[in-house]
Amino acid sequence: MSRADTDMVRIARRVLEEEGFEPDAPQMEPIGDRDPAEGARDLRDLPWSSIDNEESRDLDQVEWAEQLPNGDIRILLGIADVAAYVERGSVVDRHAETNTCTLYTGVKSFHMLPKALSTQRTSLLEGQERLAMVTEMVVREDGTLDDDKTLVYPARVVNRAKLIYEIVGGWLEGAEVGEPSPVFAKQLRLHDEATKRLRARRQENGALELETIEARTVAKDGRVVSLEVMHKNRARDLIEDMMIAANGATARFLETRGYSSIRRVVHAPDRWPRICDIAREHGTELPAEPDVKALGKFVAAQRRVLDKERFADLSLTIVKLLGAGEYVLQRASDPDTGHFGLAVEDYMHSTAPNRRYPDLITQRILKAAALKQTAPYTDAELGDLAKHCTDRENSARKVERTMRKFAAASILSKRIGEEFKAIVTGVKAGAAYARLIRPPAEGKIVKTDRPLDVGDRIFVRLLAVDLDKGHVDLECLP
Repeated sequence: MSRADTDMVRIARRVLEEEGFEPDAPQMEPIGDRDPAEGARDLRDLPWSSIDNEESRDLDQVEWAEQLPNGDIRILLGIADVAAYVERGSVVDRHAETNTCTLYTGVKSFHMLPKALSTQRTSLLEGQERLAMVTEMVVREDGTLDDDKTLVYPARVVNRAKLIYEIVGGWLEGAEVGEPSPVFAKQLRLHDEATKRLRARRQENGALELETIEARTVAKDGRVVSLEVMHKNRARDLIEDMMIAANGATARFLETRGYSSIRRVVHAPDRWPRICDIAREHGTELPAEPDVKALGKFVAAQRRVLDKERFADLSLTIVKLLGAGEYVLQRASDPDTGHFGLAVEDYMHSTAPNRRYPDLITQRILKAAALKQTAPYTDAELGDLAKHCTDRENSARKVERTMRKFAAASILSKRIGEEFKAIVTGVKAGAAYARLIRPPAEGKIVKTDRPLDVGDRIFVRLLAVDLDKGHVDLECLP
């Protein structure tokens, strides 16, 4: 067993500290005399359920729905009320503001909040009474939301069933994985129908239905044992669609009530010409200027004709070329910047306050709006926080990339000289990077006889790995 294997948790802590993160969350603080349930409605009798990974303990959301007489579907989405227990300016809040997110390193998760909060007191665990911020939405038959009926308010809830992505996804897709109880079978069908409507509407507007292959490090006792590929399924799509709808609904809820907020935006891509080149290689001519509807049609057409592996490669290429999102101050009177990839004008992050600080900021503003209180942040504070959260998110991505490199080096250390299929994922300052198809590990191309660009499919030879630095060196083959 190598030293790099046995010390992966130590390496993770070092990488976090080098990027300015605090690895250890403080202890949970007492809440004092204030009432965390101020203004909360009693919705404990509703059959709430959640869908998540089997191992997850920091459950952010629960759902409930009902069919209305006119065919509309009313959805209640409960989000863990972290703001009820984390007071602004407290020790816990200052740590959360420093890191701004939970950091996932493959060998260990470094939580934004104390585990006593994120996996216990605020987590919407099955069978436990909890506080939630509820977003109430009405989905019309054409997939639009009736914004006049959107409400946000604190509530008491009880999660009646923690459901698992793979099982729910299999059941919705017709696999023999066991029938949920009648109550939750009915609920899941309603959730599925509502999110089908939402997705269809987004697709009409040009939303990009991409499907990238996500590599997850599998570790045992601090030692990397494999890299697993995570695939999307219908249950993951369902939750994703519901979160996107809620993030848009809450953005408009605050805007119509005159509250400033932090929006999540993705601008039109600077590398649109390269996206046009990729489309041209597939027989499609895109407009000269960024056009999400045209790109959405191209992506949808390729989903129908490409096999899963090639569509995943195309998706990865487009994601890389679109570029990263950012957080920005949004005053109620400001024009909407929007999210290019989702093809929506109003979008914020509000659904994961246990693990993302922008969502906790948003939750505090939502609670103030719901209870008709003064806004908890000034515009200047929101502007500074938006920039800080964007900077920290970029650093968090760097941490995760670095740790995936250490994992890849560990997995590939005994395969020097082997050849692999790969796809180019990045080109900058004369350097090129590629992800192997199997295993889904990334490395740097240190030897090539031709220019490369994002999206190129190539063959590479593994030249060397450095277990102490997490480097994987590749040669691009002719």
